[in-house]
Amino acid sequence: MVATTATSVTPQPAGGPDLSGRRALVTGAAGGIGLACARRMAAAGAEVIIVDLRAAAAEAAAAELGGRALAVDLSDTAAVEAMDCDVDILVNNAGMQHVAPITEFPPEIFARIQRIMVEAPFRLVRRALPGMYERGWGRIVNISSVHGHRASPYKSAYVTAKHALEGLSKVIALEGAPHGVTANCVSPAYVRTPLVEGQIADQAAAYGLPLEEVVDQVMLAKAAIRRLIEPDEVAELVAYLCSPQAAMITGSSVTIDGGWTAH
Repeated sequence: MVATTATSVTPQPAGGPDLSGRRALVTGAAGGIGLACARRMAAAGAEVIIVDLRAAAAEAAAAELGGRALAVDLSDTAAVEAMDCDVDILVNNAGMQHVAPITEFPPEIFARIQRIMVEAPFRLVRRALPGMYERGWGRIVNISSVHGHRASPYKSAYVTAKHALEGLSKVIALEGAPHGVTANCVSPAYVRTPLVEGQIADQAAAYGLPLEEVVDQVMLAKAAIRRLIEPDEVAELVAYLCSPQAAMITGSSVTIDGGWTAH
């Protein structure tokens, strides 16, 4: 039998994760899941940097949360390399979607999705890790998707990017572990966001269905709990993964999918 030594864990505050004194950068944070994550982290005491392509929306979110806004096109590698990445927490959330058969999928859109959803997270992590290593603490949460575990027709670029992000996250976890850095994916099914609302029309056209039937017959067809997920539900899990209490959770992909991947 191998002897083990118990280590103390700071008790969970009554209000949830305590991120006081931590600096968090969230991409795609002017709306949807990203904004919900930024709000939850700010409520937990973190200083939040709002990164988004939409400058006015990013400024509004930063003003609401007492944080800082960075208007950045994450498909622009030079702009990504110029970002301030001296943070304790990095949430890679920004993404885009395009729905089309592979035979009709524009290669330039495929490439752009990979730059935003795979290369940008890699570059941001690469620049954030040295500071995290120096401080001996860091949290990286990559917003993946059930499409990081399962495929759907007409989403070749998105499914490819999410599978790649899952793999990248595991490598970060293995390399970061000796330095007090964790890396995990949060993998939701369809969340009630503008991105998903835009997909409804795309899916209706692809499947030849009326708009009102797309959510039930396509988006929720594989879910046991048949409703869209709320952004706050995702944000709560992200905040927990960033807390001291989640120090032993790394290299994982936590699904929030209403039972989709239970099949």
